[in-house]
Amino acid sequence: MQTEKTDTDRLYTYDDYLKIDDDNQYELIGGKLILVPAPRTLHQELVGKIYRRVAEFIYDNNLGKVLIAPTDVLLSDTEKPQPDILFISIERLNIITEMNVQGAPDLVVEILSPSTGKNDRVEKSKMYYKHGVKEYWIVDPDHKTIEVFISGEKNWNLFQSYDDEDILTSPLIKGLQIQLKDIFQ
Repeated sequence: MQTEKTDTDRLYTYDDYLKIDDDNQYELIGGKLILVPAPRTLHQELVGKIYRRVAEFIYDNNLGKVLIAPTDVLLSDTEKPQPDILFISIERLNIITEMNVQGAPDLVVEILSPSTGKNDRVEKSKMYYKHGVKEYWIVDPDHKTIEVFISGEKNWNLFQSYDDEDILTSPLIKGLQIQLKDIFQ
C-alpha cells in the first residue's frame, strides 16, 4: 500500500529525500514523502511490454530516450516522482543527468496498482500537468485499458481511451502504433 512517511506535517525536499538511509522506495509529491511498495508482477510485465514497444520505436527513429522506474524526475524541490516509463525527446536530452531527470519528460506512463491508482489519477496527474508533461498515459491492468491524455490549455484533454482490441497511437510520437492485444495478453 502506498503510504506517506510518518511526519505528516513536515514538507520534505529533494535534499531530505537524498538523506534517507533505508532500502525503501519513495516518491516526493507536493512535499510529502510517499513510500512506494513493490508492484505486482502484472504491473512489471506491463512496464516491460510497453517499454519495449515504445523504446524500439524511439531508438529506431532516433527520437530521444526512454527510461523506466526507478528514475528520479526532479520537477521541483518538493516534487520528485518516479514514473513507470518516461520519454524525453532528442531536443531535450540535456535534462537527463547522471543522478536524475531535471524537468518534465515529454511523455509519462503510469501503470495503475491497487495502492497507487488514486494517486496516479489525481495527485500525479495534476503535478505532471503543472510542470509541463505533454502527454500522459494511464494504464489500467484490471480493465485492460490505456487512456492517453494530452496537455490542454487548462488541464489534460483525453485524446483517446483504448482497450485491448485497439491499436494505440500517440499524438506526441508520430507513427508509434502499439497493438494492445499483445500488451494485455
